[in-house]
Amino acid sequence: MKAFALALASWLVTIGVPLLLVLGSVRLVMSPQYLLFEYQRPDMTADMFGFGLEDRVRWGPIGIDYLLTDADISLLGDLRFPDGAALFTQRELGHMVDVKAVTRAAFALLTASLAVFPLCAWILARSGQPGQLRNALIRGAVFTLSAIVAILFGATVAWDTFFALFHRAFFADGTWIFYTSDTLIRLYPEKFWFDAALTIGILVIGGALLILVLSVWQWRRSLRVRQPETVV
Repeated sequence: MKAFALALASWLVTIGVPLLLVLGSVRLVMSPQYLLFEYQRPDMTADMFGFGLEDRVRWGPIGIDYLLTDADISLLGDLRFPDGAALFTQRELGHMVDVKAVTRAAFALLTASLAVFPLCAWILARSGQPGQLRNALIRGAVFTLSAIVAILFGATVAWDTFFALFHRAFFADGTWIFYTSDTLIRLYPEKFWFDAALTIGILVIGGALLILVLSVWQWRRSLRVRQPETVV
């Protein structure tokens, strides 16, 4: 039973590494602060239908607030242009409802990982076998690096295909495709999503490399400590 518990804890730590790095990075990027940073970049796609920086700064963060809080879809549905027309179409509002469902599920998984990961790491650290925790972290870091590098390569080389496959994995066909004149595209253009994906990738790679370097350093340090002294 003890061996099974240690094996389970080890694999949960391994799986927890990419989950925490990816979902934690998504949470950092999915913030009004990051959105405002993107809006102010000189290479951000301009809106050909008239939204300037002030308009994007006014409306864009409200979409983030809707996704991250318990607000009802009326938060977006009640928004109006100066002429009284609705800011978002019913199709756009329906997509945002779907996005919120995916967001809540993802962050629920992040919360669960934040609870389970430290417990499993503590179990491995207290097992009397120091290598258990280290090996689990190394496995998780290597898997994360392999997966994220492959994903970033695919996203950089074939962004349109990557973007479409990502949406098809979470949303019904056709529900995530909009006109360039739709408010969602005007507030969150493709350049924003490309930059966000790249930022998440960089954060995940940095975190995985840090875990890998620290784990290998600890392993080499433990070897030096256990190495017997030479008697002359």
